[in-house]
Amino acid sequence: MTETPAVRRTQSESPWEETIGFARAVAAGDRVLVSGTMPLIGGLVRGEGSPYDQTLLAFRNALAALEPFGLGVESVIRTRMYLSHVRDVDDVGRAHRELFGAVRPAATMVVVAGFTDSRVLVEVELEAYRDASREASQEPLPLQGESA
Repeated sequence: MTETPAVRRTQSESPWEETIGFARAVAAGDRVLVSGTMPLIGGLVRGEGSPYDQTLLAFRNALAALEPFGLGVESVIRTRMYLSHVRDVDDVGRAHRELFGAVRPAATMVVVAGFTDSRVLVEVELEAYRDASREASQEPLPLQGESA
């Protein structure tokens, strides 16, 4: 994985990261971008059939990707939610509100044709703001947990 002083990347245990060739999270300047994240634990889809539970888990996995940068939910400035069914908008929105209601990030919700695993109902992304000057001297840390 290519590293520069201005850009830090972290990985998780997701096999998709190696297969496709992407980082779980990338910090550049004052932003940390977290890749599309599914509701997986130990490589298995969780919350099958429940868009609400899948949304909570996917966002918790995405928030875990912020931890190596010393960030949490309060740093999130943008979220994206990809749904496989329009019928799930209310459940996904309720889960988002529970996690981010006090933070109020910019948010986008889009219905897509599907995901790499048909049991997945929701995939999420997020972006966070950080003080890049305090991070400049820290080494990348491995992530805990797993996301897709």
